[in-house]
Amino acid sequence: MRKNIITFLASLFLLLSLAQGKVSAQSPIQCGLVGERCCNLAGGPPDSCQTGLICVNGYCQDDPSSTTTPLPRGGTNPAAGAAGAAGISALKGNCIDTAIGCIPIEQQGMIEFILRWAIGIAGGVAFILIIIASFLIMTSQGDPKRLQAGKELLSSAIMGLILLIFSVFILRVIGVSILKIPGLS
Repeated sequence: MRKNIITFLASLFLLLSLAQGKVSAQSPIQCGLVGERCCNLAGGPPDSCQTGLICVNGYCQDDPSSTTTPLPRGGTNPAAGAAGAAGISALKGNCIDTAIGCIPIEQQGMIEFILRWAIGIAGGVAFILIIIASFLIMTSQGDPKRLQAGKELLSSAIMGLILLIFSVFILRVIGVSILKIPGLS
């Protein structure tokens, strides 16, 4: 039963994301570059290309009036330094542009990014578990086993959420205020 509910919620989220245009069938790296198809870059018009390019007949070509040199197909940003030399496509300076956001390549920024995402995912999981537990309680129809299972799941999810909130609070109080660990501010 839980597996079906989780599968349903994941499918619903995917369908809503597709309907709102947040999930794209094509990767942003595969469009908008020289010789590639024009695409919707950064929420612009559907016939967008990278800076320094124009869309002609559905494909990106050099813009003769532009002073910016566009990246070639599969190119890297020269401003990325060693990361660019290693073949990492860091299109926004010192971070790697991905579907989930710009992931920093330096250690401090990467740890902050991972912590932010981990806390967000943990909060989302706790929220989904609270919804599932509420559903179990509402549909128990007086069955003591299902009612007890729903209560246990609800209390566990709330305890996990409280643990998450207090861990962030303790990290900020001890790590930032007392120890002044850089990168946690």
